[in-house]
Amino acid sequence: MTIAAKDIDAADLPGNLQGGDYSPYHVFSAEEWSRFRADTPLTLTADEVQRLRSLNDPVDLGEVRRIYLSLSRLLSAHVEASQILFQQRKRFLSMSDETKTPFVIGIAGSVAVGKSTTARILAELLARWPSSPKVDLITTDGFLYPNAILQRENMMDRKGFPESYDIGALLRFLSAIKAGQPNVKAPTYSHLTYDVIPDRFQTIDRPDILIFEGINVLQSRNLPADGKIVPMVSDFFDFSIYIDADENLIHSWYVSRFMRLRETAFKDPQSFFHRYATISEDAARAIAEGLWHNINLKNLHQNILPTRPRADLILQKGPNHLTQTVALRKL
Repeated sequence: MTIAAKDIDAADLPGNLQGGDYSPYHVFSAEEWSRFRADTPLTLTADEVQRLRSLNDPVDLGEVRRIYLSLSRLLSAHVEASQILFQQRKRFLSMSDETKTPFVIGIAGSVAVGKSTTARILAELLARWPSSPKVDLITTDGFLYPNAILQRENMMDRKGFPESYDIGALLRFLSAIKAGQPNVKAPTYSHLTYDVIPDRFQTIDRPDILIFEGINVLQSRNLPADGKIVPMVSDFFDFSIYIDADENLIHSWYVSRFMRLRETAFKDPQSFFHRYATISEDAARAIAEGLWHNINLKNLHQNILPTRPRADLILQKGPNHLTQTVALRKL
């Protein structure tokens, strides 16, 4: 069966991505998208999906079949095309000693929208393709400034905003990855202590595919007037994905996750948020609402949502946290 992509008007796009009558995206329903998986084998089990998904995320094998098999097939096609182009350019430039650098996939979106689940599932599916590519996954959390610096600069309530990241370290990391350097170190982060872990690193050694996940990875920067090079994180991406949902849904998911964590991780005395495990449910909910409205919603409006039109593919989620539509940028 042949599925025709819809060249849709702006009103049909999630959040009116494009003004006027012209859209840079093809948009498919989840059911239409699922048919693009063709004969792609399902290599994950139900137990593995349960292990890979984040707290409060109901993604299951059905969602993997509907959305992620087609997506992994598309991404594998992009990786293969990139490798073919690399070989052609290598011959064109007569550079016999040049080696292929990692194919980098960026994943962006709000807090609590399901970025981590998407990143982990895609990493597992891509690594299990017949060619057995080496796949690594990095999050931007480790590139946040340590809490001591954020507190000193009075920026704890801006944590997750672009200015709370060590952009220099982040760009140096991606530059080394794209230069094909071995054993590139990325700082690690503890969600238990809510802080960067001193002197602990994740080493990335020339993978075939690197998935780079974070809320602001598609963020642009102000350009200089003199034309000097000002790299952006997304300059290093070969493909980018934005996980999207109505902000009222994300709001409810965030508060629900906070309340679940209050009954689980927050009970650990070492948790940064341990104090929230001992207060009343109403008080905890009020705190969650305050964190959403005063920090996360502002970050979504000011920094995250404006980057959505820069993505190559947008997964639009519905009330059940499952994907309803897929928007794929036209070539």
